[in-house]
Amino acid sequence: MSDADVVDSARLGRHRPTVLTILAVAALYYATARLGLLQQLVRGQVTPLWPPTGISVAALLLFGKRVWPGIAVGALAVNATIGPTAWSVLAIVVGNTLTPVCSYLLLNRAGFHNDLDRLRDAVALVFLGALGPTLISATIGSGTLFLSGALSADGFWPTWSVWWTGDAMGVLVVTPFLLVIRRARWPPAVGPLIWAEAAALGASTLAVTYLATNAGNSSLLFLVFPFLIWASFRFERAGAAPCALAVSTLAILASGRMTGPFEHHNLLTNMVTLQAFNGTVSLTALVLTTVVTERNRTHEEIERLCAQLSNAVTRQSTKSRQVPPSP
Repeated sequence: MSDADVVDSARLGRHRPTVLTILAVAALYYATARLGLLQQLVRGQVTPLWPPTGISVAALLLFGKRVWPGIAVGALAVNATIGPTAWSVLAIVVGNTLTPVCSYLLLNRAGFHNDLDRLRDAVALVFLGALGPTLISATIGSGTLFLSGALSADGFWPTWSVWWTGDAMGVLVVTPFLLVIRRARWPPAVGPLIWAEAAALGASTLAVTYLATNAGNSSLLFLVFPFLIWASFRFERAGAAPCALAVSTLAILASGRMTGPFEHHNLLTNMVTLQAFNGTVSLTALVLTTVVTERNRTHEEIERLCAQLSNAVTRQSTKSRQVPPSP
């Protein structure tokens, strides 16, 4: 084998993980997009939950901006069959790619930690990762559909609200879940009472959320927040992230069916209600878990310092007793 072949082989081996990661991101984008489209509300392509955006932001945070081609390829594969024209498909793909990249750049600039162990990380994910950059894809996508003639002027703002809600919810509920689940480990020694409490928490959260999202009174939606507080204080990120995901998913399904608190309202009103509710759910879960995590970390640091101080005092006392008295 020549030197050139050795160099080429080494270069190929060095880039293979990146290529595989890009392909994996594209495949996940496409698969989760198809799931999201099951809840489409406008033109067969606008949905109140768009998981690919959350997956894209998580992939960029974990693997860096080099995986952005996977986002573009996945977006192209999805929109190629549902876009009205070729140029509109390309424009929507650009918007779908720019949104998670901008989220990543803003979070990176803010010093975001993937462990979500600080209060500033929770606030940054909500505002810099979800609510702000998703305006890009919503505006480009809705504007493209309008300019292509696939959307009327009266339908622009309702479509824009659904698009923005879907992308923002993808980041708010999917990204934290993926960032938490990647570090999940089977607990080494957990008693049966803890498992029973976790099971009770999961069952209660699902039951109350189902009741709240199917009852006609919108005030019942607030019944879910005690369970989010329970999950945050008792199980921290490992409990709060799945609970927030479950609550938001059930609320989105109810809005798609226009049942419960989403009944007898127009599309724009339902999207505003859904965005406000799910945003509050995510913000509550993220803020509480980071506050609890910071408190526990501070408590552990204080205990460590106290132990060090106690050991230092003990050593000093021992040395003092060993020194013989002067004549």
